[in-house]
Amino acid sequence: MPDCVFICVSAVIRAQTEALYILIFNFLSQKYSKYLLFSNLNFSVISTSIFPIFTVNEIELMPDFLHPDKDNFSSDELMQEEQIRPQSFKDFAGQRKTLENLEVFVNAAKRRGGALDHVLLHGPPGLGKTTLANIIANELGVSCKITSGPVLDKPGSLAGLLTNLEENDVLFIDEIHRLSPVVEEYLYSAMEDYKIDIMLETGPNARSVQISLNPFTLVGATTRSGMLTKPMLARFGIQSRLEYYTIELLSMIIIRSARVLGVRIYEDAAIEIARRSRGTPRIANALLRRVRDFAEIKGNGEIEINITKYALDSLHVDEFGLDEMDNKIMRVMIENFKGKPVGISALATSIAENPETLEEVYEPFLIQEGFIIRTPRGREVTEKAYKHLNIPIPRNPGELF
Repeated sequence: MPDCVFICVSAVIRAQTEALYILIFNFLSQKYSKYLLFSNLNFSVISTSIFPIFTVNEIELMPDFLHPDKDNFSSDELMQEEQIRPQSFKDFAGQRKTLENLEVFVNAAKRRGGALDHVLLHGPPGLGKTTLANIIANELGVSCKITSGPVLDKPGSLAGLLTNLEENDVLFIDEIHRLSPVVEEYLYSAMEDYKIDIMLETGPNARSVQISLNPFTLVGATTRSGMLTKPMLARFGIQSRLEYYTIELLSMIIIRSARVLGVRIYEDAAIEIARRSRGTPRIANALLRRVRDFAEIKGNGEIEINITKYALDSLHVDEFGLDEMDNKIMRVMIENFKGKPVGISALATSIAENPETLEEVYEPFLIQEGFIIRTPRGREVTEKAYKHLNIPIPRNPGELF
């Protein structure tokens, strides 16, 4: 077919979803780029023996969830977040063993000139999974596209995202355990063979189109690795668990973040914030910004120990890093259930909270710090919880009053 052939308009295919519009657009862009004439995002294609004649009109711009690198934040928020977030392995504090292994794998992939094997990062929220995904992309010298499991609810959404990846790019999927089974099935062939098969139309006219993808690295993040299927787990060649941070490491992170934000902080103030940060850098940076606000309004702009304690007490964050909800959970277990074992659903109903939030956000830290324990009969508070809340310890189990 000569390059000078003009494009003629023929039968219009009405795709039923934006994702299918995008899929067709991307497929044609790759396979028939020299026969396409673009004008205001409308295009037509001459009939060939490979693909039937069709025209797609009024193609809408790709929705935000298929442009994961398109931000919805203000420029100030984005600048501040990017400044605080480490951009390389040498800037990342903590997770030493995981970091050492990832550095080896990344350098090996760069030397071979190929895509890094797929990576699974799992652990409690706020420990740096998204940051590590960005660091991996930066160290490889490629782009990082970010999305999440609940957003990819249809195969067309996944196809539109995958076909936009350049060679060796990193695709980061947060909450990957929440992918729908249908989308997960499509992801298998993409991860193994860098190909996806998409069904076009339905009924007698249904046909399968195989689309080749550029080699890429999938970085999945999850707080509940046990919910991932075995076939999905088997496709991740690199699996790393992130652990809670020590007070020393958190204080280093806080001092670095304060330097980036341009605020002076004293070492004892940084340690105090670290002690109340639940072992989580995300919480540490959030508390730092709030303490900075108090220092600017109630103090002289410097973060010292007195203004730090005043700010954290005003935010109802105690010396163990427990907030109002943590204390409410323990108090309800003691007063409403008389210290006896309680199930997660009953406890969640009592405090008007979602069971998943309770199990993923609050419970891990309370268990780690020894305030509650899990038993075959349910959750129980420990003596440490009674002492923390200044409630007398019952003489016998269940003997609260």
